[in-house]
Amino acid sequence: MPTLTRLLIVLVLLGATGYGIVYSLAHFVHPRDREIEVRIKKDGFGR
Repeated sequence: MPTLTRLLIVLVLLGATGYGIVYSLAHFVHPRDREIEVRIKKDGFGR
């Protein structure tokens, strides 16, 4: 039983670490705003 408990503790710690990384990336890293320009060919568009 101690090995099962140890396995569960390790899995919980890995999950909590992953959750913390995703949370910190979502809340503390802000993307830069920039203009995007896309050119579309007129051939065959809106026939």
